Amino acid sequence: MAISYKDAGVDVTAGYKAVELMKKHTASTFNENVLGDLGSFGGFYSIAGEKMSEPVLVAGTDGVGTKLKYAFIADKHDTIGIDCVAMCVNDVVCQGAKPLLFLDYFAVGKLFPTVAERVVSGVAEGCRQSGCALIGGETAEMPGFYSEGEYDLAGFCVGIADKKKIINGNSIKAGDTLIGLGSSGIHSNGFSLVRKLFGENKKELEKVHPKLGHSLLQEALTPTRIYVKTVLSLIEKFEIKGIAHITGGGFIENIPRIFPKGIGAEININSYELPAVFGLLKELSGLDNGKIYNTFNMGIGMVLCVDSAIAADVVKAAEALGEKACVIGKTVSGEGVTLVE
Repeated sequence: MAISYKDAGVDVTAGYKAVELMKKHTASTFNENVLGDLGSFGGFYSIAGEKMSEPVLVAGTDGVGTKLKYAFIADKHDTIGIDCVAMCVNDVVCQGAKPLLFLDYFAVGKLFPTVAERVVSGVAEGCRQSGCALIGGETAEMPGFYSEGEYDLAGFCVGIADKKKIINGNSIKAGDTLIGLGSSGIHSNGFSLVRKLFGENKKELEKVHPKLGHSLLQEALTPTRIYVKTVLSLIEKFEIKGIAHITGGGFIENIPRIFPKGIGAEININSYELPAVFGLLKELSGLDNGKIYNTFNMGIGMVLCVDSAIAADVVKAAEALGEKACVIGKTVSGEGVTLVE
């Protein structure tokens, strides 16, 4: 008796159907630089039209992490792809690079084409929000490796920047101003702790929480904010000396990454209104400020470093672009991040 690939748990026809369902979503992200269509062994993207004296490619890769657990619990799969894109493109734009293309990797124990389509629809939405093209990806059915109904999602982004305009933090000095751009919530970091604090009981997660005005599940699945178009607009008008994407490690680890040696930061944690979810996380965890600001974004998804003389203008321009922006601190001689109240 013959034993087929399907008998081993891999249904190639489901894979074909998933690709067909995905095509309309990927096509919605294409621009004139995309050459060809899905189905080839590689994706093609032309950079011939980029008017730069010395173009440099900037790449980034990331995944969604254990936030996926809440997508499984809620059976909601159409926004988690936005998180995947956001984690990559928000990193790339920190260097002043314009995201060009994106590839996703979707791995699953048993492939359900409609679930795969919903996941990729979110990836496509993230690409549209950031202005990059989803030119391909990989769907891997791996029976016995992932539990049925669960999957992993990761992505890879390539952007481009003119070498002379790359943002690297070299010009940052003591006395510069730090501007925070508000987050949409927890984003996609710290979810191992979030799940420990919120739990995984669907019935409890779906209840409206009095401190939030909506459910914990809704809060947890709010997609990561994508800052690409805002940042690209701002760097056209102002000298942005450094940009930090506040991800895993929070303020404490991410802000110093953009500073030259001998420069630190002083952050006034009362300079903006703390979103309710972070007050709740602080209460449930019992963590002090040092530890919780080293875990979550605490309501600030991106930090820009600018000369103090233009700070007010940058804040005003960011607000005009739809951001919640405010001065949250300054650079100082020293190292690390000091939180002040």
